Amino acid sequence: MNLRRSVPWIAAAALIALPFVYREPYHLHILILILIWSFAYTSWSMMGRFGLVSLGHGGFMGLGAYVTALLWNHLGVSPWLGIPLAMIAAAVLAVIVAYPCFRFRITGHYFVLVTLALSGIVLQVITATRDYTGGSLGYTPDRTKGSHLLALQFDDKITWYLIALGVWALGLMIWRWVDRSMDRHALEAISEDEDAAAAAGVNVTWEKLKITVISALMTSLAGALYCQYQMFISPDTVSGISVSLQMVFAVIVGGLYVSLGADGRRGHHHPAGGSIAYRLWNEGRWLGQSRLRRAAGGLHHLPAQGHLGTILEKLKTLRQRQARACKGTPRKRPE
Repeated sequence: MNLRRSVPWIAAAALIALPFVYREPYHLHILILILIWSFAYTSWSMMGRFGLVSLGHGGFMGLGAYVTALLWNHLGVSPWLGIPLAMIAAAVLAVIVAYPCFRFRITGHYFVLVTLALSGIVLQVITATRDYTGGSLGYTPDRTKGSHLLALQFDDKITWYLIALGVWALGLMIWRWVDRSMDRHALEAISEDEDAAAAAGVNVTWEKLKITVISALMTSLAGALYCQYQMFISPDTVSGISVSLQMVFAVIVGGLYVSLGADGRRGHHHPAGGSIAYRLWNEGRWLGQSRLRRAAGGLHHLPAQGHLGTILEKLKTLRQRQARACKGTPRKRPE
């Protein structure tokens, strides 16, 4: 039993020590992205585990990223203040959208459609206000000329790895807090039967709204952190329906629950598994495409080899002979 309890602490110590032992920049970059997206997927599963399927989290993530960057570029507001403001904006948006749905019992597929519209609206607003957000071309926060700490801009991968690791651990702590609170039992009762839960004295609207706001706050924080790390954002990468669907699919692949030892009937799955799978697949796809483009570009400079090369050379020789023959043949005069 003692060994089982010490495993999380050993794993945490190994994760903290990892960037000091292994400093390959590209691999640290992949790990940072995995941790940031794992936090975003965990925020989605905060709602999804209780049957609240949302396709609007791309809107919350985009709001967190763009509000933080716009406040920094146009008003000079430090991200240390801009990120909380972006999180508040996401929470307000979540209340505006979710409260009428929960109050009038818009659930199931209808709630999914409402949140889907939310992602689409946020994406359209970002694209339409291109004079401020850069539209579909993307947006870049200004590089600081002063304190990197104040601007939350670091060139060191180790620093960003530790920040991402801390935020990911914060997500696990929030999950543990919800999992061990009475809210979990209330939300599980609501997911089974809203009428029965209301008859038992559960404030259905309040409980569902509370977990939605918590999820929106976490998702906007993930978007702001992604913006500060990448120093470039676009509607396709941090907002819209595609990002929302990415969260859903990654959670399905990785698992919906987090096993923290508090409840034996929970599965040993974690949304981080989906993040690892998606990031590796995405990076492999990008590397494969880049290598294919380089190979295609290099074909013009490589000598033709094999049967295909022989055929191409013969066709080329035949075309040259036909061209010489056409030049040497006198044209017939019209009668």
